[in-house]
Amino acid sequence: MATNLTVNGVSRSVPAEPDAPLLYVLRNDFELNGAKFGCGLAQCGACTVLVDGKAVRSCVTPISTVARSEITTIEGLGSLSKLHPLQQAFIDEQATQCGYCINGMIMSAKELLDRNPRPSEQDVRAALAGNLCRCGTHHRIIRAVLRAAQASGRTRT
Repeated sequence: MATNLTVNGVSRSVPAEPDAPLLYVLRNDFELNGAKFGCGLAQCGACTVLVDGKAVRSCVTPISTVARSEITTIEGLGSLSKLHPLQQAFIDEQATQCGYCINGMIMSAKELLDRNPRPSEQDVRAALAGNLCRCGTHHRIIRAVLRAAQASGRTRT
């Protein structure tokens, strides 16, 4: 059975069962490897993507539930020649260590900044509470999100 998905602005058909996890389709069929398999239980956030602007855990999201939605992965945010402000801020703050969680962190932060362009540090912490980082770079991650908001002239002082 084929399902049509719109990912990063491109509509594609994928021959997959309706209950196939979105994460598997993104990685295996579309070769978009930004979203990672972490826990497989929607608890770590490594697989986070945006569906119609909302952060969702792709490891537990059946493709049948997102067939009429706009799906955005980390690959859809910026390019090598023009990084998204969040991507640039994560580099500037050296917010990655192993990097496994960062794609999910950035996608969750993108949802936050889209709905709250002037977040406080507490807002950022709350928005990223469901994204786990075992390397311990949370302080740098928080600074990176605030930097991205500030770069857009949007943070509280």
